[in-house]
Amino acid sequence: MKPYNPQIAIDYVSQHIDEFHQARLNSLERLRLKTVLKKKNPYLFRAKGINDASVLIKNLVDTFISSNEETIFGDWLEQLAIYINGQVYDGIKSGILGIDLEFDKDNVRYIVSIKSGPNWANSGQIRKMKEDFISAKRTLRTSRSRLTVEAVNGCCYGQDDNPDKGDYFKYCGQRFWEFISGNENLYQELIIPLGQDAKQRNDNFNQMLDGKNNLFVSEFVTEFCDDNGNINWNKLIAFNSGKQ
Repeated sequence: MKPYNPQIAIDYVSQHIDEFHQARLNSLERLRLKTVLKKKNPYLFRAKGINDASVLIKNLVDTFISSNEETIFGDWLEQLAIYINGQVYDGIKSGILGIDLEFDKDNVRYIVSIKSGPNWANSGQIRKMKEDFISAKRTLRTSRSRLTVEAVNGCCYGQDDNPDKGDYFKYCGQRFWEFISGNENLYQELIIPLGQDAKQRNDNFNQMLDGKNNLFVSEFVTEFCDDNGNINWNKLIAFNSGKQ
């Protein structure tokens, strides 16, 4: 183990945060109205009494983007965690199916599955993670029979005050960042560099988003509104949920 240096996270974020923002822009640029309409629930917006096409589009796009950004940023945070751990514990991106990070600490090999937040899974996904942990332990012990292996579900934010799950440990938020770095304050220290130049980057994104919303409203009115400008909900539902 090497002593944790706060500059590790600062330098990484400074050098790589553009990758997150560029991924957001690329995803928005590729976005198409019919993709959004296919993936989101039109019944919900009908139940909310939304009849203004511009309001409907904004709700649809905002919901879609929020979910998409969680995925993009989750992947980015995973790479940050692996990098920081590599600098402190010589951890590596695992090549074992279902495992994101491997590292040794206090004569224990830790295998880590990294997720964004604590509420990421249903019962089936938890079961699959446990199976991946069992398989990974078997793989590692094939070469070193006396190797002590511990499985961890690491979550980049959130809380779970009962980390011992029996088959594995679940470390969230502060516990996770301290676990992979040895620094109990890292979870707070990350906030400062992440905000670097955020306003300018978000201004660029929002300008593109406004243009995309305008285009989508025009396309939606043409495709899914009647001659009086009212939303044709039957046509919209048929596009979203009808037999192909």
